[in-house]
Amino acid sequence: MRDKFRALLFAILLAAPFMALPDSAAARPQDGKKQRSEAKYREKLIKEIRHQLVMLPYYSVFDNLAYKVDGDTVTLFGQVTRPTLKSDAEAAVKSIEGVASVVNNIEVLPLSPMDDQLRPAVYRAIYGDTGLSRYSIQAVPPIHIIVKNGNVTLEGVVDSESDKNLANLRASQVPNVFSVKNNLVVGSEGK
Repeated sequence: MRDKFRALLFAILLAAPFMALPDSAAARPQDGKKQRSEAKYREKLIKEIRHQLVMLPYYSVFDNLAYKVDGDTVTLFGQVTRPTLKSDAEAAVKSIEGVASVVNNIEVLPLSPMDDQLRPAVYRAIYGDTGLSRYSIQAVPPIHIIVKNGNVTLEGVVDSESDKNLANLRASQVPNVFSVKNNLVVGSEGK
């Protein structure tokens, strides 16, 4: 009987470090680890969503895709020129592991021959400028040109305030543009 008691006491002493209470100091570092791993997971999820959207085959400088992540729900925003791009964006994000649902608030821009003529004209005005031409050589040019009913909205990121102002000036000089809304963000502001 005495040997059984010793064996039981020995087993309890060996198991004691592994049976910490949730409020004990030993459990707190694990909570910090859990928070860090959740933050890393969220950062990885955001990068994967961005990658999937940028890799869409018909995504161009004339489309603007944005998103918001709330837990396992992703909300898509922006404007696209093709209805298929809206559905492709939703399908691409739904296929990502960890995304449970997608709310698709992407606007499909109306068909307009005038807008179709303005898009390349604004593109040439902005990216043809010697001060802004360096942006055109990137795989996905950072200045997106959204044209809706003759109104131009500039979306994206530029390196400086002068680039932002220059893009606005060039877009405003294109004939038949009714207005220009400049939503460009200077690189250091966007981070």
